[in-house]
Amino acid sequence: TIRPVRRSYYDPSSAPGKGVVWEWENDSGTWTPYDMDVGITIQRAYEKQHPWVDLSAIGFCYIIDFATMGQINRQTQRKRRVRRRLDMVYPLVSGTLPKSQSWPASPGVVAAPPVPACTCPQCLLVMSVKATVSATGPGTATLQPRKAPPAPPATPKAPAPTPGAKAADGVAVVRGSLKPLAAQGGRRQAASTPTLSSASSASSPPTASSGKAARPALGTLNRSHLQRLAIAQSRVLIASGVPTVPVKNLTGSSPVNPALAGITGILMSAAGLPVCLTRPPKLVLHPPPVSKSEIQSIPGISHTCRKTTKKQTKKGKTPEEVLKKYLQKVRHPPDEDCTICMERLSAPSGYKGPQPAVKPDLVGKLVKCSHIFHLHCLVAMYNNGNKDGSLQCPTCKTIYGVKTGTQPPGKMEYHIIPHALPGHADCKTIRIIYNIPPGVQGPEHPNPGKSFTARGFPRHCYLPDSEKGRKVLKLLLVAWDRRLIFAIGTSSTTGESDTVIWNEIHHKTEFGSNLTGHGYPDINYLDNVLAELAAQGITEESLAQEKD
Repeated sequence: TIRPVRRSYYDPSSAPGKGVVWEWENDSGTWTPYDMDVGITIQRAYEKQHPWVDLSAIGFCYIIDFATMGQINRQTQRKRRVRRRLDMVYPLVSGTLPKSQSWPASPGVVAAPPVPACTCPQCLLVMSVKATVSATGPGTATLQPRKAPPAPPATPKAPAPTPGAKAADGVAVVRGSLKPLAAQGGRRQAASTPTLSSASSASSPPTASSGKAARPALGTLNRSHLQRLAIAQSRVLIASGVPTVPVKNLTGSSPVNPALAGITGILMSAAGLPVCLTRPPKLVLHPPPVSKSEIQSIPGISHTCRKTTKKQTKKGKTPEEVLKKYLQKVRHPPDEDCTICMERLSAPSGYKGPQPAVKPDLVGKLVKCSHIFHLHCLVAMYNNGNKDGSLQCPTCKTIYGVKTGTQPPGKMEYHIIPHALPGHADCKTIRIIYNIPPGVQGPEHPNPGKSFTARGFPRHCYLPDSEKGRKVLKLLLVAWDRRLIFAIGTSSTTGESDTVIWNEIHHKTEFGSNLTGHGYPDINYLDNVLAELAAQGITEESLAQEKD
């Protein structure tokens, strides 16, 4: 697979022009750079000495707080560390922007070999390729069908070819046509493969020059030679610290694929592009096949399946009766704003919606966190929520009562399979299978009476079968019973609305890889998901409540 590449130039006063790179800390504890446009936006706000910058204007629901050097998710309030690096190798070039040009620059003109800027393996390889192409000239290297040559005389074994000769083969191929390779690949190698015709005849055998034999033409190389050519090119570039560009089918069945891979590496490096060829990593979503006899139930957890059917709510209590359990009346309100209506607590509530049966000037304090609000505002907030008998402080997110969600009906299966996750070789694996069918939204959902979709089900998730992994599973079962695993909303991946989405409790859906960030190894995942469950009000105390 060959894909186009490009390079971009940035203003010298921008972040990349100054060598500044902004990075965020991922779940595995390593640092990931922001996209260049995001980094430029962050750096611009940082240089203007803004206390923070909101990235929603460029499509990201994050706030960067420069005082704490943190990234805050506006939806989940989750915080990550960020940092500003000044030790990057930008700018790669300086001076005026170069004019657009193609390579070779102008046919018929032999350019002098450029002077290498450094002596690293990649620079030496690139310069040797350019020097060889310039020396041969554009009119002397073409591709022609190979005629049957006479038997060459016996010659001593040729020593290793020079980098320049290696590149000349690749350049000659790209200036000709690759169709003979594909069209005649099924014939005999000696009669089907195109050969290099240069100053010497195509039928002439290689001759020694200055004690070294010239490299055989590309047409004389068989499949294994072409593969070694590509691999050798890749190793030189990798050794020089160059980023890798995956090229698929490097070892495919077609004889053209290895040739294309090797030629691509040679030509891109000759053009000065820092790339190399490598086999792309494979996405491993699922474990090897498991028979029913190998599946085991999880010790300490009854059953292997759990279902939800209808909305689980506590009825019979008015909003005022629910809030009375969590509030204390405040006779003398402090001189502060109510963070719900943004009016002074000493003044009546500013809520303008449907009026609750509570006086607008009454003020109450939540008993656990001691935050103060208008009672009028709290009742209105409760009426606009799930009305499940619980309350969540809008300031600090402290949960009062048992929080439940709006997850649609479905089934959750869980069992042990006899395979280990990356990073957890000492134990087996807990597999969770969620299955939610499409249906019609209920009164607690965003658009009651409208149908909703359920994409990607059944969804398979994985936990290590360790003590902490089983603890996470038990808490996930509580979250499932409280309808907090999924919700109905707009997918952040596809943009589709009225569909089943994850509800702020992350799951690992890759079994044997971590290419998407949703796999293993991830040493912090179990601790992170425990924190996310706690944010939903699900802790070890919840297990005791469920038993009661």
